[in-house]
Amino acid sequence: MLSIDKYNQQNNNVPLTDARISCSLLSSICFPTNKKLTPWSVIHVRLFLNYRSKLNRILSGTVENPAKACKTRGAYLRVHFKNTRETANNLRRMTLRRATRYLKNVVNKKEIVPFKRYNGGVSRKAQAKVFKVSQGRWPKKSAEILLDLLKNAESNADVKGLDVDHLVIDHIQVNRAPKIRRRTYRAHGRINPYQSSPCHIEIILCEKENLLTRTGGAAEDEPAAKKKESKKKLKRQKMLNRE
Repeated sequence: MLSIDKYNQQNNNVPLTDARISCSLLSSICFPTNKKLTPWSVIHVRLFLNYRSKLNRILSGTVENPAKACKTRGAYLRVHFKNTRETANNLRRMTLRRATRYLKNVVNKKEIVPFKRYNGGVSRKAQAKVFKVSQGRWPKKSAEILLDLLKNAESNADVKGLDVDHLVIDHIQVNRAPKIRRRTYRAHGRINPYQSSPCHIEIILCEKENLLTRTGGAAEDEPAAKKKESKKKLKRQKMLNRE
């Protein structure tokens, strides 16, 4: 770990430029609390953060083979960011058919969305055990908006002549949009903020010849649902068969 003084000695007090800023360099510089930060260090840390956010925005939409991919996006959507982020995070690397079926099951409460990051105050659900977590919800509005976007992406794929049955969600991203500010009136003449948290969504689907599921097997149109029967029910059936 380098301190600011050692870094200045090694580089002959040459200030950093935007081109020379990198993650490894800034991670190697520590800012101790007992030393006063110089103006150049604060400025260039801010420059690096701006540069990194721009780079992430540029790289997020890149595709290896644009001819075999289709995109769709929605901006300033009136749906909660946190719920949509958790729902979209679970769709990554799914096929288009499986993702559509999954979202419809979420609306009908047959499958659940596991909440892994924004899980404060989220209650425990038995359906979440499938994803090896305990917390989950069924965000209906988020699922319906993502269904509309996937339908739009499917139309874009048809226009480009792609095979819809071989499309996989290669990239999906949800970003916060500016909050819509309103007000609510409280007792004793007070006013409190009453904000909504909209979001931006972008999805990229890629056509792949050899489809594999997350477990490593070949992708199937319909999952093999094995019905679980209780021991009491099996005993009753045996008794009835004997009679």
